[in-house]
Amino acid sequence: MSRTYRRESRPQWASSREETFRCRHCKLVVGPPPSGGRHRNHCPYCLHSRHVDGARPGDRASDCGSLMAPIGYFIRPNGEFTIIHRCLGCAQHRHNRIAADDDFDLVQALPNRTQRLDEEPSVETYDLGA
Repeated sequence: MSRTYRRESRPQWASSREETFRCRHCKLVVGPPPSGGRHRNHCPYCLHSRHVDGARPGDRASDCGSLMAPIGYFIRPNGEFTIIHRCLGCAQHRHNRIAADDDFDLVQALPNRTQRLDEEPSVETYDLGA
């Protein structure tokens, strides 16, 4: 008996090891992070992201692919700033570490959330802006 193995269908971005992309929000070209991680999670210029990761950061296993808007930040107990993104397609939330080259003034202009979204009763109060 012969077995045929089929590779799972994955989104186009999942097969790419290249970390350079054009931001879908501000249209600027974004390169790999200079330090602070192996995977670029968002645009350092406008802080928007794309819903590409599934269960783990960097796995590129999401089928959604929609734009994710930065809706706030919180500071982890170790002092690390973390941006909160909300997917404009499926409304899922993600927490992403800031990168060394992120526009820190933009990060601080976001609402400071003292609690993570999964600890808050509702996300309806967040303004996604334009």
